[in-house]
Amino acid sequence: MSTAVRYEVRRAGTPQELDEALKLRYDVFCVEQGVPEREELDGRDHEGIHLVAVATDEGAEDGEILGTCRLVMVGRTVQFSRLAVRISARRQGIATALLEAADAETRAAGGRRLVLHAQTYARPLYEQAGYLPRGNVFREAGIEHVAMEKELS
Repeated sequence: MSTAVRYEVRRAGTPQELDEALKLRYDVFCVEQGVPEREELDGRDHEGIHLVAVATDEGAEDGEILGTCRLVMVGRTVQFSRLAVRISARRQGIATALLEAADAETRAAGGRRLVLHAQTYARPLYEQAGYLPRGNVFREAGIEHVAMEKELS
């Protein structure tokens, strides 16, 4: 039986943390889900704010990157993308914590709206965080997605 791991969510603080976040994304999207690497690496990582969930206790290797996401500001809108959680750390609130941190980062940067493309299986996660779907389901990297958005008050 696994125990809950403790973690903190913050911006990636070092080049090594960013490298580990990119490796986690590769593992989740390319290895687990079969997304071609050329589609996962879209050339926008240098523009983004990378948030990470970092293990802080013995439940996982201290300092291990458990989750990540990327925020790219476009005017007053943030494009939220690349949400990935290590398979061994799923169902522990990490994705929700990353979504909450994304809201805080967006507000701090003067943003008013977040937009994303959610894999359809994850739609309930985003709806619980206040996102609303817009448009029809579409395929991206061979996976069904739906566009979603959230206005910040």
